[in-house]
Amino acid sequence: AARLWSDRGVTVVLALDIGGTKLAAGLVDEAGTVLVHDRAMTPGSLDPEELWAAVTRLVDDLLAHPDVPLYDGIGIGCGGPMQWPEGLVSPINIHGWRDFPLLERVSDRYGGGRPAVIHNDAVALALAEHRWGAGQGHDHVLGMVVSTGVGGGLVLGGRRIDGGTGNAGHVGHIVVDPLGPACPCGGRGCVEAIARGPALAEYAVSRGWQGEETGVAVAEGARVGDAACLAAFERAGRAVGLGIVSACAALDLDVVTIGGGISQAGELFFAPLRRTFDEYAGLAFVRRCEIVPARLGPLAGLSGAAALVLDDLA
Repeated sequence: AARLWSDRGVTVVLALDIGGTKLAAGLVDEAGTVLVHDRAMTPGSLDPEELWAAVTRLVDDLLAHPDVPLYDGIGIGCGGPMQWPEGLVSPINIHGWRDFPLLERVSDRYGGGRPAVIHNDAVALALAEHRWGAGQGHDHVLGMVVSTGVGGGLVLGGRRIDGGTGNAGHVGHIVVDPLGPACPCGGRGCVEAIARGPALAEYAVSRGWQGEETGVAVAEGARVGDAACLAAFERAGRAVGLGIVSACAALDLDVVTIGGGISQAGELFFAPLRRTFDEYAGLAFVRRCEIVPARLGPLAGLSGAAALVLDDLA
C-alpha cells in the first residue's frame, strides 16, 4: 500500500487540469470528490515561463488555503500531444509550450517525494468516467473532450490504453472530411478542425452570426433559433458522430462519454451527433455503443487527473 501523507486517512491527490482555455487545480480524494479547487484563465502568452508562472500562482494560492489537506501524489491532465511518460508537453492549443518539461517542473516544485504522473487530459477524463461516471460498469470506454480542442482517451478491457507514445485515443484527429478545413495539427478535415469551439464560432460567423465569437455565445444563439448558430452545431455534431462511428468500428466500444464546453450545449450538440451515428453505424456491434454526456460535470478534469495517480497506486 502507498504511504499516506494525507491527514484524512484516505488517499488525496493534488490534481492539475491544464487546457487551452483554463487552468484548474484541486485536491481530490479516492472517491473522486473534489475537496477544494480553484481555476484561472490560460494566458495567451507565447512565453513558456509566463505560462508556467500562471500555473504556479494557481497552485500556490490553492495550497495556501488554511483548509487544504496534505496530499499523497500529483496527477496532471494536459492537452496533447506530449512525449509520454516523460511529460514533455506540446499542446496544440497552448502555443507557448513546445516540449515543455511540465511533469518535471511540477514534481520538482510540489512533489516532495510523492509520486507525480501526467497524461493527456482526455485520457484522464476517460479514466474518471470509467471509475466514477458514465462509463462505470463497462470495460470498453472512449472518453471525449469537445472544447477548445477535441481529445479522447481509451479504456479497453478495463484498462487504460496508452499507445506507443501515450497518445492512443486521439480521436479528434480522425479525418471526417478530406476536403474540409485545415486543422491546428497540420492535417485537414479532422473532427477537431470542425467541432472545436473556435471552429464552431468561425463557421457561425461565416453564415452570418454577428454575436460574440465563442462557443458559449453560439450555443445561446442556437437556443433562440439563430440559423447560423444552429447550422454550426449541426456541422459540429455531425463531425463528432462520424468520428465516433469510425472509433467504434475499430475498437468495439461499449460507451462513448463526452464532456467539455461544447457538450454543455446539450441536445443542440447531441441530437445531430446521434442522428449521424445512427445514419452511418451499419454493423450491429457498432450500433450497440451508447453515446452519453460525461457524468462528472465541470470538475471532471480534476477527478481525471486524480484517477491517473490512483490507477498507479492500485
